[in-house]
Amino acid sequence: MSSISEAKNLDVVMDVRVQVTVQLGSCQLPMREIVNMTPGSVVQLKQQAKDPVGIFINDRLIAYGEVVVVEDNFGVKVTELIHDSGVDELAAES
Repeated sequence: MSSISEAKNLDVVMDVRVQVTVQLGSCQLPMREIVNMTPGSVVQLKQQAKDPVGIFINDRLIAYGEVVVVEDNFGVKVTELIHDSGVDELAAES
């Protein structure tokens, strides 16, 4: 397949919406702690504040980044792409 027809095929999906999820961290808790949670409870994560966050597209890890503030909203600055995710190959083709 020629690169022109590949680019046209890729064009078809460029406006498809995907679910983007940023995972700040995780932990395991006993059910007792879960049912005893109240407003103001703090859940301590395994990750440290300086650790990168995971960026997922449709539940697939594609990159790591750092949390930033944009105006009054949170954002994520991409710091590393996962090479086996296919994202960098798609970007190179477009």
